[in-house]
Amino acid sequence: MEAIDQDIQTVDTLTDNTNGNNGNTYDESNIKVLEGLEAVRMRPAMYIGDVGERGLHHLIQEVVDNSIDEALAGYCDSIIVTLHNDGSCSIEDNGRGIPIGIHPVKKIPTLELILCSLHSGGKFDKGSYQVSGGLHGVGVSCVNALSTTLIATIKREGIVVEQKFQKGKPVTEQTQIGKSNETGTVIRFYPDPTIFTDTVIFKYATVVKRLRELAFLNPQVSITLTDEREMKSETFHYPGGLIDFINYADEGKNILVEPIKIQGAGTGASGFETRVEVCLQYNDGYSENLLSYVNNIHTIEGGTHVSGFRSALTSTLNNYIKNNVKNNKIDFIGDDFKEGLTTIISVMVAVPQFEGQTKTKLGNGEVDGLVRSIVSEKLNIFLDENPNVAKMLIDKATMAAEARIASRKARDLTRSKNKNKLAPKKGFVDCSCKIPELRELFIVEGNSAAGTAKTGRDAKNQCLLSLRGKVINVQKTNLIKVLKNAEIATMIQVIGSGFKEDFDVTKAKFGKIILMADADIDGSHIRTLLLTFFYNYMK
Repeated sequence: MEAIDQDIQTVDTLTDNTNGNNGNTYDESNIKVLEGLEAVRMRPAMYIGDVGERGLHHLIQEVVDNSIDEALAGYCDSIIVTLHNDGSCSIEDNGRGIPIGIHPVKKIPTLELILCSLHSGGKFDKGSYQVSGGLHGVGVSCVNALSTTLIATIKREGIVVEQKFQKGKPVTEQTQIGKSNETGTVIRFYPDPTIFTDTVIFKYATVVKRLRELAFLNPQVSITLTDEREMKSETFHYPGGLIDFINYADEGKNILVEPIKIQGAGTGASGFETRVEVCLQYNDGYSENLLSYVNNIHTIEGGTHVSGFRSALTSTLNNYIKNNVKNNKIDFIGDDFKEGLTTIISVMVAVPQFEGQTKTKLGNGEVDGLVRSIVSEKLNIFLDENPNVAKMLIDKATMAAEARIASRKARDLTRSKNKNKLAPKKGFVDCSCKIPELRELFIVEGNSAAGTAKTGRDAKNQCLLSLRGKVINVQKTNLIKVLKNAEIATMIQVIGSGFKEDFDVTKAKFGKIILMADADIDGSHIRTLLLTFFYNYMK
């Protein structure tokens, strides 16, 4: 804790230059030391990602994560989140409660220290928390700094205490307001509209998504969300954990393989134990859906736990094919095993190294090898014990590999056609401009629409491509059928930027593509199908 004073560098007030100069001088008087939590208010995006809607909801996440950490330590099994009518949000748990005594080093109430100081908390001491999501000691203090008012109510040691803060500073003393045999913490905060200028209104659907995730990842915890504004409430509790999660993620899909659950633990270079839990299952679709978490934090950019899983999946299935499939002539790659695969990865790491406070990517190198080892061992045992399931997975991968090979041939053919400058198929009307950045492509529905658009277009830089009816739904079709579709093949050829792995936007023959369909249900469907094609093949 001695390092806290050196680490906390923010300013009480940033005063104007008092030297009477016009702001062009740079001398000793320009050097400011930021005190308390003013740095957070000055540069909030550094701590919560942004000050838009995402950052606003991140405030709830920071407080809830502290409650989840209590659950991971074995002291909490109930969390209640309430969106109040007055615009505030409260998070209540039945954990141990934030310590309320005087801190032995700083000689101030510990509650005040935690809420008003960066880099303070129990997550630095592995005797308090073996695993936690909040590691930097800046979460709840940032919430305090970015709130007009924050009220902390603590049940601990047989009493109930309360303290109020405004914009990161205490405005009341820690006061006993009652007695209780229970323990727990309630944090209620009002987001500051001068920080969150776009909106300070919490969205129920956004909060629900995160709380449901946490309930799946922590089957021992019951999480309740109440919205006083709309008079509704939901409770999330999933004793099945990741199996319940993966069934929810694949709801409505045709499942080929029931969930395969893999669990294990090991000790990395840090000397602390890392726990690994993976659940995967295959459906008859063609897209991969992978969700990864570290200490309950959704790592949307993946990291070493994801790379370890992917390596294990590829090597294990390849080895199984080598040892059990006769006359195999296909060289499988990782992508062949990902079609229709839904995976949820959850690891608990004692000392995780995240990229930034928003924790979107894990960097611990030893986690890669640990996940790879556990998944390889357990998946290999599963395949040996379930040969029928293994055959189904291999058949699925074989179809994906054949589609990949067909895709490569189609790309080669497309390059050849573009190279030889063959005229595109019927339905395309070119313009006179040859500068790609200035050219526009209108994709229209049918010949009648094309005729109307042709009379109204600017022939200098506006081109037309008319489609015959609805294009194929690429989300529900394998690559071989997609490439055989005449309308898709024409779009790929006309746009000229390649597709899938070979897509290069700099090679596109147009600076802008406009989808022009009828203003009815069919038109909306066509636009959606086209957007789905571009999302999957020309990101």
